[in-house]
Amino acid sequence: MLSQYLPILLFLIVATGIGIALIIVGNVLGPKRPSSEKLSPYECGFGAFENARMPFDVRYYLVAILFIVFDLEIAFVFPWAVVFRELGVFGLIEMGVFLTLLVIGFVYVWKRGALEWE
Repeated sequence: MLSQYLPILLFLIVATGIGIALIIVGNVLGPKRPSSEKLSPYECGFGAFENARMPFDVRYYLVAILFIVFDLEIAFVFPWAVVFRELGVFGLIEMGVFLTLLVIGFVYVWKRGALEWE
């Protein structure tokens, strides 16, 4: 029974070995010419001007979460589109309700000003 898993184990060992070998070869053979400019922190094209521990604005996280929510709707729409013919009218109505709720949520977020960035 365990002999069936031997190819998977062999694949994992070879993949791990190749990954480690590439990291080692890159560190050994890679160029090492550090300079003050290369080692300086980079922040949007200009030097860092405040503490790295500065908290982010809540709007940044809000926009990120909203992007994830409205982007993940594709994860539900694509499988629906694949089996659309088998679902018939019921599937069309269900997807219409789903997309309507998403549009209502998007309009609500837009009206509340969550997408505005000052």
